[in-house]
Amino acid sequence: METLVKKDWKMLAENVIKGYKVTAEEALAIVQAPDNEVLEILNAAFLIRQHYYGKKVKLNMIINTKSGLCPEDCGYCSQSIVSEAPIEKYAWLTKEKIVEGAQESIRRKAGTYCIVASGRRPTNREIDHVIEAVKEIRETTDLKICCCLGFLNETHASKLAEAGVHRYNHNLNTSQDNYKNITSTHTYEDRVDTVEAVKEAGMSPCSGAIFGMNESNEEAVEIALSLRSLDADSIPCNFLNAIDGTPLEGTSELTPTKCLKLISMMRFVNPSKEIRLAGGREVNLRSMQPMALYAANSIFVGDYLTTAGQEPTADWGIIEDLGFEIEECAL
Repeated sequence: METLVKKDWKMLAENVIKGYKVTAEEALAIVQAPDNEVLEILNAAFLIRQHYYGKKVKLNMIINTKSGLCPEDCGYCSQSIVSEAPIEKYAWLTKEKIVEGAQESIRRKAGTYCIVASGRRPTNREIDHVIEAVKEIRETTDLKICCCLGFLNETHASKLAEAGVHRYNHNLNTSQDNYKNITSTHTYEDRVDTVEAVKEAGMSPCSGAIFGMNESNEEAVEIALSLRSLDADSIPCNFLNAIDGTPLEGTSELTPTKCLKLISMMRFVNPSKEIRLAGGREVNLRSMQPMALYAANSIFVGDYLTTAGQEPTADWGIIEDLGFEIEECAL
């Protein structure tokens, strides 16, 4: 088995396609593999990706409907109460602005429109505000709608589901052991509870990670295994963009090849799930962004919450150059 894990990535991928679940040790071997094996690992990851998704790439677009003003102290976030980052801060966008954003999602060829708001948890009034926008978007477009509004209770989750929200995002972000080093205003268990509430309400659960926050390789694997246990349908993989003014400012421990191995590991551990290249991909993968799509099958197009992404035309070009194609209105 030692030889298999270290060298025969293709055989491991073929076993995964047949239903085999990789172990923590095998996942760790992927992350810790020498950089000169990254092409073999990517090739094997692509076998899995191709089995489930062919050459389709799903596009997603974010709208930041409420920026900054968050009472949480997450060390990676420019919107947190402890952040000194010079970001634009504003209260809720109008319903009309949120609905207009859906048209921009269509222009960017993004079949999933992600409505995001800063804060610990939404109020009843805020939930109703989002629902008004969601209903109009559902009536006027074929977009799939994802929301990311903070912690959810069962009542709010049910209301969003009934309004037609397809998916809800709430990331685990990091491992349970590393969580205390990232934030003190809520717990890892709080995040798990929200994902479970989403599932109970009948929405598709979206939950992922931020790599590069001083986690060990073992903890990176732990995140992937936890997401497998949660049965998250969609897994956004963020790579820390250490924004000036945040507690994690200056943190820089990722290389493009390390990012490729992390994305591949996530594909091996969660073979049938949507694996998305998310925040920080431009900064950390740099010229190797196209290669990551041999393991991932989804990306965000355009800007993120408070940082700029690349132009949608650049992403369309990457997809075309790879011989892949955009998956329309996919969930």
